[in-house]
Amino acid sequence: MYVKFFRCFGCDETYLPQDIESLPIMRCERCGSALDAEYDYDSIKKEIISDNFRRDTPTHWKYWPFLPVSDLSALVTMGEGATPLLEHSAITRSIGAADMYFKYEAQNPTGSFKDRGSSLEITKALELGKKKVVVASTGNMGSSIAAYAAFSNMECVVFVADVAADVKIAQMRAHGADVRMVDGDYRIAMKEAEDYVRDNKDSFLTGDYPWRCEGTKTVGFEILDQLYCKVPDYVIAPIGNGTLLWSLYEAFRDIVGVGMTEHIPRIIGVQAEGCDCVVQAWKDGAHSIEPIDNPKTVATAIACGDPIDGLAALRAMRESDGLGVSVSDDEILAARNGLARHGILVEPSGAVSYAGACKIKDVLVRQTVVCIATGHGLKDMQGL
Repeated sequence: MYVKFFRCFGCDETYLPQDIESLPIMRCERCGSALDAEYDYDSIKKEIISDNFRRDTPTHWKYWPFLPVSDLSALVTMGEGATPLLEHSAITRSIGAADMYFKYEAQNPTGSFKDRGSSLEITKALELGKKKVVVASTGNMGSSIAAYAAFSNMECVVFVADVAADVKIAQMRAHGADVRMVDGDYRIAMKEAEDYVRDNKDSFLTGDYPWRCEGTKTVGFEILDQLYCKVPDYVIAPIGNGTLLWSLYEAFRDIVGVGMTEHIPRIIGVQAEGCDCVVQAWKDGAHSIEPIDNPKTVATAIACGDPIDGLAALRAMRESDGLGVSVSDDEILAARNGLARHGILVEPSGAVSYAGACKIKDVLVRQTVVCIATGHGLKDMQGL
């Protein structure tokens, strides 16, 4: 494992990997903020300089040197990653971009990008000798963890926020998860999951914590691979808990760190207007995020009013000279419907990045742009 240490986003406190592995809640003990992994890039370079690495098909575990795993013989995988990078000429023309791609994460095993993080989290849970995993979810993450836990013969408890789509709850139950409905939003579900882990020492907390963030960043590595090492000008992604946005930034930061490229794309974070606390902080130049009570949006998968990795997402936008964009529910559904008319079916949250692109298309003229299409349309067909 090539992680040197984890650094707190809030107070800069550092932790060795073994320190956070022993914590029931993998956040800073001093201030409660999220943690960022920092790697030994010199050692990673020695693993990836081979021609074989460059020729290998882009898949999630191809990039294991950039992931915090110790035992490569015990990896848990269901074939996640290797998702297509789609381009449709009519969409590209409508935006005015030089190239407009959609990283179609719907082709992951459970239909969303969450499988990348789940693969790593279940691997870590088994590495640490745990028998049960626990997660709070608005839908996709619970479905994903339930599937990977079932695949690994582990018990799974999911605390589900009240915005989750029925089909996602059914998916969790189909995998045998103990589904516990919460009377409240994601913030309430997360508190109940964390309380459960504190009271049940044999359980392992999954969710938007360091392991998931590290696993999710392989989407960025694949983008670079699929573009033959050409860094796009912009990468656009939805913000729910902020984990995906930071993971994308971190992936390109890692790539720069090992000398595979010299620059990072501008990262654009898009939120629904009903829960746009990170975007508002970006617009205001603030260094903290004001939570939103009872977040409401048709994009239920990103209905997070107090994002765990909100500060990380804010940092990703600022350090990459990126942007924050708010979109209405009507704009989200119009974007979803527009993609579907061109054969790309995503759920409302999966269309949020494209909705943002449509709103700021003047910025994207003659640029190379990648939108992350996060989840399959069959997971939430609201409005169709």
